[in-house]
Amino acid sequence: MTHRPAQPPKPVVFEPEYLEGVRDIFERKIVFNQTLGLKIIDIQPTVVTATIQMRDDLIGHYSHHRVHGGVISACIDTIGAVACFVALGARHMDESVTKRLERFQKLGTIDLRVDYLRPGLGTHFNIRAEAIRVGSRVGNARIEFTAADGLLVSTGTGAYIMS
Repeated sequence: MTHRPAQPPKPVVFEPEYLEGVRDIFERKIVFNQTLGLKIIDIQPTVVTATIQMRDDLIGHYSHHRVHGGVISACIDTIGAVACFVALGARHMDESVTKRLERFQKLGTIDLRVDYLRPGLGTHFNIRAEAIRVGSRVGNARIEFTAADGLLVSTGTGAYIMS
């Protein structure tokens, strides 16, 4: 019996309308993310990166000028969800942009773990999330929250309901 090697997966290229739709949902339609100033920088099929600028209204400790832990956990949660959401979208490229974006209606956080490693100090922070598994019902992501100088501030893992 002759075995053929598996075909490599076809690279996913998201339509500009899909990318704008994801940004619209997570940056503008979720008002709390506007309050955070969360901006998505890059969207790939399993990895999403974002940033927030440090501002006085994000301070968690007034005498040290460090970012509030709730800001960190909210960013970790949100960008983990985005990574799983777009990974699911990448699996359904046969659907219309509208249908893939409608999948957001069923997205929700099941579980979130955040490890605070050091104080969040800096002018801005970067968040990187990777979808490590996305099934038909649940997606899992690993997330890093780093300071402007690249120093790892917090890590997280999230589980998200996808359907």
